[in-house]
Amino acid sequence: MAEAVPAFAPFEVMIERLGARGDGIARHGDAILHVPGALPGETVRVFRDEGSRALCDGDDAIRVASPERIAPFCPVHGRCGGCVAQHMAPDLYARWKRGLLEHALSRAGLETEVAPLVPAAGAGRRRLTFHAMRDDNGVLRVGFMAARSHDLVAIDHCPAAEPGLAGAPQIARLLAEGYLAEQSAAACDIHVTSSVNGLDIDLRGGRSGASGPSAGLRRRLITLADECDLARLSVAGETLVMRRPPLQPMGQAAVLPPAGGFLQASATGEAVLAAHVRDALRARPAPGTTKKKRKPVRRIAELFAGCGAFTLRLAEEVAVHAVEADAGALVALDRAARETPGLKPVSHERRDLFRRPLLMPELCAFDAVVLDPPRAGCEAQTRQLARAQLPLVVYVSCDPVTLARDAALLVAAGYHLETVIPIDQFALTAHLECVAVLRK
Repeated sequence: MAEAVPAFAPFEVMIERLGARGDGIARHGDAILHVPGALPGETVRVFRDEGSRALCDGDDAIRVASPERIAPFCPVHGRCGGCVAQHMAPDLYARWKRGLLEHALSRAGLETEVAPLVPAAGAGRRRLTFHAMRDDNGVLRVGFMAARSHDLVAIDHCPAAEPGLAGAPQIARLLAEGYLAEQSAAACDIHVTSSVNGLDIDLRGGRSGASGPSAGLRRRLITLADECDLARLSVAGETLVMRRPPLQPMGQAAVLPPAGGFLQASATGEAVLAAHVRDALRARPAPGTTKKKRKPVRRIAELFAGCGAFTLRLAEEVAVHAVEADAGALVALDRAARETPGLKPVSHERRDLFRRPLLMPELCAFDAVVLDPPRAGCEAQTRQLARAQLPLVVYVSCDPVTLARDAALLVAAGYHLETVIPIDQFALTAHLECVAVLRK
């Protein structure tokens, strides 16, 4: 057993593996320690921080470096709370990322082969959220939140973002200065999205209140939108000015999302996810196999449909009933569907699927269900799917743990977990998208 070490006194540990957040995991006595930035096989000098967390002790803390360590390409890597894996060589990174899904499935008692990690970041993130705050001296800082902290890391560019967001930090600062000065507020968030017609920005926070920004603030922000050549500027989802529609291509359709609405993190990631969903709906038994002939998929229900990222692509081949709780997202989806020629019928329904999941008799009207719930998963809806016994369920998830939990309910009801594909839309972070195909 290791000797007790005084608080904050440095000591050396050997890193055994990577944890779910990308931290190196080590043992010291009876304690399990999480060391940010450390890699398996490394000997690292650390000191205890809080709980199970240990921090590297200085710039020369790595006594024995891993051969799979590479130089990060971002100057704020390790301080910014976004990317956690720029120091990992590609093979190590792919094993770790795929392992997040393997571990989640194993913990849920599910045995299936996990497909290789699919790269899907494309040109980079199309959405960034900047935080702006004034310190005690009134100095404004704009950037990203630090890892596991309420501190702010000021940045002048984000190399993980797509080129269309190159000037976003400077524009975010200009907007924050005007927004906070008018309200005498200390902090706000600036949500920036790249679109085919320029930047789409939504401001959140401050003291605009239930009535929205004052007339003077509206005029100031509209002037800034003109100066910065923004496509659209909104405050808390309320459009102040739309100089050009900030359209997002979704298959053959062009969608105008609601101001401040949800989109997948990257355009490539969205297209890759949709392609894997489409392939699952198209799949037929291989020639010469003894598997029974599958019923063609002609009509599907898509649950948690958002503004149509999957709906509009799938409707190129099958009829889709889209279910979503957000009214603005459904308006955008419906408009795009009506304006896009050649689609199969698209119907929609506004419904909170957490409080009112589609019930078994409703689900039985469809040949298959596609669902893409939030990070918390959708246990209540999954239980209804288990009762309905549809031939095919395609489950898209941004959290391997809740995916595994819900998939286990379907497997217990007789479904076969045919394929699970890890899709690396959130490159170099600890977040992972997955597509699971479950069949009867």
